[in-house]
Amino acid sequence: MEQSTIFGHPKGLFVLFFTEMWERFSFYGMRAILVLYLVAETTAQNPGLGWSNTEALTLYGWYGMLVYMMSIPGGLMADRWLGQKKSILVGGVLIILGQFTLAIDDINAFYTGLILVICGVGALKPNISTMVGGLYKKGDIKRDAGFTIFYIGINIGALLAPLLVGYYGEKVNWHLGFSLAGFGMILGQIVYVFGGKYLKGVGDSHKASVESAELMKKPLNKIEKDRMVVLFLAFLIMIVFWGAYEQAGGFMNLYAKQSVDRVMFGYEIPASWLQSLHAFYVVLIGVPMAAFWLWWKKKGKESSSIFKMAIGTIVMGFGFMALMGAAWEVSISALEQASIYWLLLSYLLHVVGELSSSPVALSFITKLAPMKYASFMMGAYFAVTGLGNKLASEIGKAAEELGAMEVFTAVTIFCIAFGLLLLLFVKKLNALSHGAEEETLGDIAEVEA
Repeated sequence: MEQSTIFGHPKGLFVLFFTEMWERFSFYGMRAILVLYLVAETTAQNPGLGWSNTEALTLYGWYGMLVYMMSIPGGLMADRWLGQKKSILVGGVLIILGQFTLAIDDINAFYTGLILVICGVGALKPNISTMVGGLYKKGDIKRDAGFTIFYIGINIGALLAPLLVGYYGEKVNWHLGFSLAGFGMILGQIVYVFGGKYLKGVGDSHKASVESAELMKKPLNKIEKDRMVVLFLAFLIMIVFWGAYEQAGGFMNLYAKQSVDRVMFGYEIPASWLQSLHAFYVVLIGVPMAAFWLWWKKKGKESSSIFKMAIGTIVMGFGFMALMGAAWEVSISALEQASIYWLLLSYLLHVVGELSSSPVALSFITKLAPMKYASFMMGAYFAVTGLGNKLASEIGKAAEELGAMEVFTAVTIFCIAFGLLLLLFVKKLNALSHGAEEETLGDIAEVEA
């Protein structure tokens, strides 16, 4: 049955767009204030837990890893039991319970809330991304654009959250901030339930389909195995990328609070507000970046997903080069503070790298993953994101011990070198994908025939 569309894309895309927007509002709102809450003095007007920077970064790292690692069981739950559609509902409910539990001023409630949020994101995140891919037929050239639109939705939520949750959490009451994040998730669930009529036939349980059951029994063939190799390499790229990028919520959050002059036009910007920069830049340049890559492809230039991810990693390195400038200014400043403009530039470059890598990786997985492992592989991707978060916390702790300049320099060199190395092997890796990015036929069996 032909799907009704908006701007040439299925209406279901915009249901998922708004669902994910509010889920990300919830997630990034909590992310913006978590480490700040942990290090806030217990005797302050708005008391926190009084932890050290290192202790806060350790918990942040474990939380960031586990919240994405749970995407593996979340994906398996969808593939083998509930289907993606119902798994998203379960995940949303768990997140709501978790955020409101965090709003209780009690250490046991704090840890319980974190566990509920971790389980909820694990059930929701991989499955909603897989459903976006399920809205498009194989070979549909609008798929990448659809993921970019979806990605902009993610970042509208991520833009609003630090401004609202960050302000009320940091300036009024931390627990009020956590509860606002919970209300955001409630809005997301309302959109999802009432927009379900535009998602018919997408994300249903595999148990309901005899054809799907037969697919689940078939062993992987040669083409699928080669594509899995490419996917695992893509995962390695993204561990490196997120290990650098996720400094934003951990070490860079503390760095902005403690080592950056945040006064602009006579007003001191709350540190948590800077967490909106990434999302602001995504919304600002997301469409131009998508248009650029489309133009680049039409010019007949190399535009494979691996190529884009390599470029994204290199640009990420340049973003850390800007942070080297901030560390240099701190070293020569009498006040030991850097100009906020270094962060503005760094985060802009991070987002250029992100838009070349992250939405592309999401689309890439839906193209290469065997059907029976669709949600599992999306879950594995988010688990990789979790490993990147843990790596980010370790890098942040190293910066606390070795110094910001040393760590920023090391990350700059590694990202640029790693990206250049990938560019050398792009053609070989594209061959292993067996034309998945240009595939216009039906399923893999048709391609083999």
